[in-house]
Amino acid sequence: MLPLHPTRTHSASPDAAPEPTPRGPVLHDRVSQAIAANPHLEGRRLRFETSNGRVVLQGVVRTYFQKQMAQEALRGLEGVAEIENRLEVTW
Repeated sequence: MLPLHPTRTHSASPDAAPEPTPRGPVLHDRVSQAIAANPHLEGRRLRFETSNGRVVLQGVVRTYFQKQMAQEALRGLEGVAEIENRLEVTW
């Protein structure tokens, strides 16, 4: 499990409330798009769950590189605070 630092937003006024981070369907869609856009994961049928900024990756990949690339595709994605990489590598 790799904890990530949440993204902080800075507003013009120090009294202004911070902008909400994407959750629910918005976060799910962003994660799905990030995985689909990664050329190293083409053809992989990865599953994932999102809840309160936490993403759990599941499925099978062929290399440790692909496992890492799946995680890297989500690092820094707005709304992702934590990634648990449960992908299995099969040769």
